Formats: sequence, structure tokens, C-alpha cells
Amino acid sequence: MKSEVNASVACIAFNGKKVLIAHRNPTGCMGNRWEFPGGKVEEGESDADAVVREFSEEFGETVAVGQKIAETTFKHNGKERVLRAYVVTVPHDGVEKKFTLSEHTEYRWAEVAEIPTLDFVDSDLLIYPQVVKFLADSIPE
Repeated sequence: MKSEVNASVACIAFNGKKVLIAHRNPTGCMGNRWEFPGGKVEEGESDADAVVREFSEEFGETVAVGQKIAETTFKHNGKERVLRAYVVTVPHDGVEKKFTLSEHTEYRWAEVAEIPTLDFVDSDLLIYPQVVKFLADSIPE
């Protein structure tokens, strides 16, 4: 399924009860903030294609795309946008073998509960409750 214009995707990778987050480069309106990896869906591209492309561009790795777990709308530069989050499976955890970063200064596996305490991008905070619910429903204590 091809996505509509003004859509973005978020890549949600879990390692147990932790989630992969990344700290953006210091440029742009969202610079120096934490986020879930992801970005804009290009014209004619499916969400799944965008997830794979964005993660490859930002981390130098190919991911497997799982189910959609969250969706929200938000305004960016006065335009209505839709953000959909998908579970991704990463080929490794990026600890022993580092990810190759292009859009971020660092990444880490964070406790889900700490995300609201970080300087996180606004659009990702909108999907945060759905990510928490998915984690609670999917990964047993």
C-alpha cells in the first residue's frame, strides 16, 4: 500500500523492555532532541519501504518491518502530517558492532518509562502512549 503525501514513519526497535532511541544532530528545528528513528515517506513509497530506507540511511542497517503499533496526526510547519510507528527487528543491538550514524550524534537502548523525561521530539511523544501499551501487551514481565 502506497502512503499519502505528508506521512512519516517511526521505527520502534525493542530489546527486551528497552527501546532504541537516537539523539539528533544539532541542526534543524528538532536538532539536539531525542527521537525514535524514522522520517518522511517519499512520494510513491509504502510505509514499509520508508521504514527500511530510513533505518538504512540513518543507521546503516537493514531492518525487518513488523506490525504497525501506533498512529497520530500532528502539525509541522503549518501542515497536517500523519505519523505511523512500526515495530522493526534490527540485525544486532549496536553495542559490540556499532551502527553507522548519519543523522544522529548517538543512540542507546532506553527504558520506556524514561522517554518523557528526555528532550524528545513532540511528534514521537504523541505516539508514546501507544508504544507503552504495545510493550505492556506484548512483552511479559
